[in-house]
Amino acid sequence: MVGIIDYEAGNIRSVENALKRLGAEYVLTSDVGTLSACDRLLLPGVGEAKWAMEKLRERNLADFIRNTSKPLLGICLGMQLLCSWSEEGNTECLGIFDNRVRHFRSFLPSGLRLKIPQIGWNDIISLKSQLFAGVTEGAYMYFVHSYFADIDENTIAVSEYGIPFSAALGNGNFFGCQFHPEKSGDEGEKIIANFLKL
Repeated sequence: MVGIIDYEAGNIRSVENALKRLGAEYVLTSDVGTLSACDRLLLPGVGEAKWAMEKLRERNLADFIRNTSKPLLGICLGMQLLCSWSEEGNTECLGIFDNRVRHFRSFLPSGLRLKIPQIGWNDIISLKSQLFAGVTEGAYMYFVHSYFADIDENTIAVSEYGIPFSAALGNGNFFGCQFHPEKSGDEGEKIIANFLKL
């Protein structure tokens, strides 16, 4: 059973549809007891980091996430919340990954004019995890984001939008994708299928 963590900040419909296509049983809940009984956890997310962290704390989900030994995959904002800090609202996040999350505008080379947020397809390279088993190096994934996680030892995939950034992170039982695998066609669906096998 997959537990989708409900904190009012998720791109839930597309995630549910992806799990249905793969024949996976799931439950959408904020109840810690129910989530504890699940085999693996998904933390989807869209929206603003500070508000999302407040929602996680209100529902007693922050400590639960930090302490879980279940495989957990954060998607988009969900991945950023697993990092140590976000420039968005000067927000202390969950601290699973040491990475810090920053706004593109502060780091793009002078004179380079790129639309922010990045919306659309971008390739991922330097794939380093079982999460990407069978996924083509350089596969294109669907991104929607204005903030990015820096690259460090937790980086398991890289993309570039003016500057290189972490397209995915991994540490122990925790994984995160800045892109939306559930909206990324067959290659994205492979990632979700791999997660379901962890």
